[in-house]
Amino acid sequence: MARIAGVDLPRGKRIEIALTYIYGIGQTLSREILEKAQVEPSTRSHELTEGEVRQIREVIEEDYKVEGELRREVQMNIKRLKDLGCYRGLRHRRGLPVRGQRTRTNARTRRGPRRAMVRKRR
Repeated sequence: MARIAGVDLPRGKRIEIALTYIYGIGQTLSREILEKAQVEPSTRSHELTEGEVRQIREVIEEDYKVEGELRREVQMNIKRLKDLGCYRGLRHRRGLPVRGQRTRTNARTRRGPRRAMVRKRR
């Protein structure tokens, strides 16, 4: 099993798809990395040689922020917005949508499950 950037890649998948299991790497970036490392995208992850794994690992470490480093940077950016007290920071603080989406309906992902209405008794 190949281990890159602290993530165990799934065994049976094509390396092009397996790399997307790493936080910060999508399909486009995965293809780019494989091109730089000169590895065939259709190769299965369990068929990779030690040399190919090393090449992929080196390309990722040199050119890209992934996993912990990227998560830390994103969290620091959000913290900076909160500390500034700007509109986006306030939205983050309140757990509401940040990018201008409506909240009257369809904000369930950010706001969480609906709370039941308390009815008045007569």
